[in-house]
Amino acid sequence: MNKDPQVLHNKLLREIKPAYRYDGKEDFSVWQNRARSRLASLLGIDKLVPANDDCFTIEYENDCGDFTDYRITFQSEEGYFVVCSLWKPNNKVGKIPMVVCVQGHSKGYHISLGRPIYESDERAISCGDRDFAVQIVKQGYCALAIEQRAFGECGGTPEGPNCPLPTLDALLMGRTMIGERVFDISRTIDVVLAHFDFIDEKCIGLMGNSGGGTATTYASAIDERIKVAMPSCAVCTYKASIGAMKHCTCNYVPNIALDFDMGDLCGLIAPRKLVIVSGAEDPIFPRDGVVECFEVAKTYFAAAGVPDDVQWVEGPEGHRFYAALAWPVFNKMFL
Repeated sequence: MNKDPQVLHNKLLREIKPAYRYDGKEDFSVWQNRARSRLASLLGIDKLVPANDDCFTIEYENDCGDFTDYRITFQSEEGYFVVCSLWKPNNKVGKIPMVVCVQGHSKGYHISLGRPIYESDERAISCGDRDFAVQIVKQGYCALAIEQRAFGECGGTPEGPNCPLPTLDALLMGRTMIGERVFDISRTIDVVLAHFDFIDEKCIGLMGNSGGGTATTYASAIDERIKVAMPSCAVCTYKASIGAMKHCTCNYVPNIALDFDMGDLCGLIAPRKLVIVSGAEDPIFPRDGVVECFEVAKTYFAAAGVPDDVQWVEGPEGHRFYAALAWPVFNKMFL
């Protein structure tokens, strides 16, 4: 006699066949349009309206030797401002590819910039390849680092992110925290393209680890301007990851498992390119769930006629990014 609701929930999650899984009975692009619209609705993106005035501000412009650092704020939706940094390599001319990076659960996007503020930041950077903007500029691309909602300067605390209350507040209004973060990623791309003429708008990538990888997956499924997506330690079945153990509330989207699993979200990225990064010993995004998502993703990319444009990079350790393994794969796809 089971008296534990989680036991029942896990059983139901294992039995679900997502309603929007592609079955080959309609044109693939028709399915994508229908599924993308449904995903946007589940995320509550239809509740979000871009601000009439973006109040775009360059707070400073610093020459850092190898690159120029533009610190930017702008109004994403009325009453909410995004903080981000754009780094332009100084040895590049003309139109330059840009990779957007979003930090995972941490004390802020300064981790992506490789600029420790708090005592534990140095270890967070050095033990997990989390200085994404530094890595991106070394590849020869512009780096656009975004502070996610409820992290760092955008609602976080010196102890870490502060997701639970704003996430639950969003749910009261038919919104989701993931949807808000996806919206901000797209708005940041809008604003940066509008104000900087050196970015190649046809060559935009997006990457992040953990919560940043989650945002990367959802945003790339929605925003077709993203040419290559590289989510790390995030792509995993719901039944094996966020449905099986305690995760931050910001990972949860009402009804999502009824319609999609993360492998299906990967299908919304095809025929663009996808690099899935994971850690073999990641305890919160287990390997079996990653394998299942990758196998599902391969069927979608095959249906789109580009079976080789989804790749899986597995590092030997746990929940972290693997720069040395991932960037060579990304670069082959990006250029």
